[in-house]
Amino acid sequence: MTKKEIAIKIADETGIKQIIVKEVVQKTIDEMIEALVRGETLELRNFGVFKVKERKARIGRNPRTGETVSVPPKKVVTFKPGLIMKQRVK
Repeated sequence: MTKKEIAIKIADETGIKQIIVKEVVQKTIDEMIEALVRGETLELRNFGVFKVKERKARIGRNPRTGETVSVPPKKVVTFKPGLIMKQRVK
């Protein structure tokens, strides 16, 4: 499902203009991204929790050459689904 499909579905169900719904959906996503950039935990009840974690530096291997490579530390976004989502998806 795409962002546009979400906006269309919400617009159809609520009677709000699609362009307005699309703006609200985009602003919501933008705010979620900004919260993660600030290092905040983003918790959406019954949906799940997004967190930014830092992966440690490590030694990796180039699969083509077999050469060892130093992999620098980096930040990644993790997601843990909420209880209701887990139950519904099963």
